[in-house]
Amino acid sequence: MTFANQVAVITGASSGIGWALAKVLAREGCKVGLMARRRDKLVALANEIQAAGGTATYAPADVGDRAQTVAAVRELAARLGPVDLLIANAGVGAPTTVEPLNVEAQEKMFRVNVFGVIYAIEAVLPNMLSRGRGHLAAVSSLGAYKGLPGESGYTASKAAVNTFMEGLRIQLRDRHIAVTTICPGFVATPMTEVNQFKMPFLLTADEAARRIVGALRRRKKVYDFPWQMGLMMKLTAFLPDWVIARSMQKYNDDPPFPKEPL
Repeated sequence: MTFANQVAVITGASSGIGWALAKVLAREGCKVGLMARRRDKLVALANEIQAAGGTATYAPADVGDRAQTVAAVRELAARLGPVDLLIANAGVGAPTTVEPLNVEAQEKMFRVNVFGVIYAIEAVLPNMLSRGRGHLAAVSSLGAYKGLPGESGYTASKAAVNTFMEGLRIQLRDRHIAVTTICPGFVATPMTEVNQFKMPFLLTADEAARRIVGALRRRKKVYDFPWQMGLMMKLTAFLPDWVIARSMQKYNDDPPFPKEPL
């Protein structure tokens, strides 16, 4: 399929994968709607895309807030036209501590990582159903395939995204609406830059975006990448708990917290 003259809305567009996706899609002729909390970053990205000859507009919103998210997506659709492609990309991450259990951080992760996806879909789905076409995509993580010590909340939130999108894909298969779940491994973004360990098979945000757009063009159901990291994560299902606990002990002794509070 071609993205020329399509309307795409991207959440979490102020940095990382979302920023790179917006530029790749704009170069392909897509009209892009940008969403994130930081207005200044959205303005800078929209200006960059427009300077390169593309079409972009923005609407600041916190995807953890249902009313803000729905209003922002609908505002972008009013400016650009009906949404053909939604990429629910916004996500946050923080370690799960047990002494004490950091419940507020876990709640925030689920509001953004899970409900942020659902709220964004809520804003575009009625119009897609009435038009009989559209494409819903969510950026999850290879971490969805295994509950990891010190990352219980994050991996659980991404597993919830995978399951939600899978059910939605099956439910919408006869309504001509494609559903894609995107599961990247380690990508160099502001979220991962706090990691103090060597991240295997690390990709740049630009390379990740290029691969994701290729998967969206093929309307992949689930896109796990890079394949080496995907294989590693799936093999962890066969490892005994003590092996995983030992391999992540150093990480849990000094977990990398995000630079800004969730």
